[in-house]
Amino acid sequence: MADIVHSIQISAPPAAVHTLASTSGGLAKWWAADVSEPDGAVELGFFSRQTVYRLKLQVNHPPDRVEWLCETGQEWSGTGLVFHVESRGNGSLLRFTHGGWQSATDYFISCNTVWGELMFRLKAAAEGKSPGPLFLRDSLAY
Repeated sequence: MADIVHSIQISAPPAAVHTLASTSGGLAKWWAADVSEPDGAVELGFFSRQTVYRLKLQVNHPPDRVEWLCETGQEWSGTGLVFHVESRGNGSLLRFTHGGWQSATDYFISCNTVWGELMFRLKAAAEGKSPGPLFLRDSLAY
């Protein structure tokens, strides 16, 4: 098994970070513009919906923990996304894990790079900036 792990300091309270990680509206501010909520899950569409990741919320413990189970995606299915937020000084420390990958494939390595960029977008959104989602609706590239 392989895990992607990132940590980032954010100049915003844990509640602001938690909302961005736990809601479809929050995910749309920094991750993907194409977000829907069918059947109690969240679906994120990428590359004109050529790829769709379906996430099911497993743990929602405001303001410090959010866990999603990935239900679709050739290498994402069965993996988990964990957002652990700690209060640090006047802000927060976000520890992010995308865990449970079968192995460290080339796609895993690519996703690790993208998650790094996504962490900075989440940070900017929590701090009141407007970076927008990395993946725009109906785009073939980001």
